[in-house]
Amino acid sequence: MARTKTGRAKSPGASSTTVITSTEAARGFGRLVDRVREKQAVYVVERGGVPVARIGPAVERRCTVRDLVALLRSRPSLDEAYLREVDAVTKAANRPVVPRSPWERSSTRAS
Repeated sequence: MARTKTGRAKSPGASSTTVITSTEAARGFGRLVDRVREKQAVYVVERGGVPVARIGPAVERRCTVRDLVALLRSRPSLDEAYLREVDAVTKAANRPVVPRSPWERSSTRAS
């Protein structure tokens, strides 16, 4: 029998998380998915008494440009010395590598 997080038997239509065994989930997977879709139910699946999965409604996350701007404004500003160091490392890493010319004489070769 399914039980709530606190271990009590779950009544139909209740909105708390329900803990079920992996065997129960496997045997009634179709009904489980129906309850998730229709009632927004959430289930924690246990195997051997250890939680291994959570089954619940798929939530589509959306973020607007306004949300991004608010997030960026809420972050602390970076130290100027750190930004200069990042810029210097980036410039050094992005410096083009020019191969040596095969026609140039090497200073280590004998004439």
